[in-house]
Amino acid sequence: MTVALSIQNLEKEYDNGVRALKGISLEVEKGDFFALLGKNGAGKSTAIGIICSLVNKTAGSVKILDHDIDIDFPLARSMLGVVPQEINLSVFETPLQIVVNQAGYYGIDRKLAQTRAEKYLTQLGLWDKRNDTTRQLSGGMKRRLMIARSLMHEPKLLILDEPTAGVDIEIRRSMWDFISEINNSGTTIILTTHYLEEAENLCRNIAIIDQGLVVENTSTRELLAKSQREIYVLDLVDSIDSLPTFERGRWTLTSPSSLEVDISKQQGINGVFRELNAKQIKVQSMRNKTNRLEQLFLDMTTDDEKESA
Repeated sequence: MTVALSIQNLEKEYDNGVRALKGISLEVEKGDFFALLGKNGAGKSTAIGIICSLVNKTAGSVKILDHDIDIDFPLARSMLGVVPQEINLSVFETPLQIVVNQAGYYGIDRKLAQTRAEKYLTQLGLWDKRNDTTRQLSGGMKRRLMIARSLMHEPKLLILDEPTAGVDIEIRRSMWDFISEINNSGTTIILTTHYLEEAENLCRNIAIIDQGLVVENTSTRELLAKSQREIYVLDLVDSIDSLPTFERGRWTLTSPSSLEVDISKQQGINGVFRELNAKQIKVQSMRNKTNRLEQLFLDMTTDDEKESA
């Protein structure tokens, strides 16, 4: 197994005594699409800051493609691309200037930089805006420009910190497609996001950090398998005036032509349909309403209000 990122016993204690990280260990395989999740203040931003050498660690080690950031920082950093959560673009430069200048920081020949600039700005729908000043761009365009900038030196490991924050669903989904293409081409991606559907749809493995500790580190499939309940929305062929009594599940009549049922995995949807058939209630369509990852995330992380009580 080739490891793209290895974190061992990583600790961070700030001068005010806050222990942001309490000895976390993680390994991300080369080529993986990995989600790093946690509530605000859980420690994930500190971990990313240490990986990028923007935050000094208290103890532990970090290696990027077997290169220790303390021993061989220039080579480790050259393999890393980062898209930060906060927009940090020069508003007076054009997108073309920003990405070409970024390539120059890594010693990339200007002709090659121009070629890559056209490639990534085109793929991210920004080529027509290449000569506009950045302040003229929308928020979604600025987010995409930061991704293009991070790819100019074609890193082996790409960290995306809330890359779709504040963008509309259409742009978000187009960014999902592009990010997936980058991953399929061999780039290892680590994603942090508060849109948990992103992690569920995109990532093969997930780690959850809570109060400076890793509380879960497994495959997305195995994590979702831990979900014990499902909520289904059932659209009915014929309207009903009142909610019948059912033997299994928790039922809600949301409208005369729509039911919701909350059932455990053990109860199963087949038994639900047997009960509906027995009551001569016909279903026109059904969809799963459960956000499984969101519920698991809430179950595994600390309730801040309870902690402060």
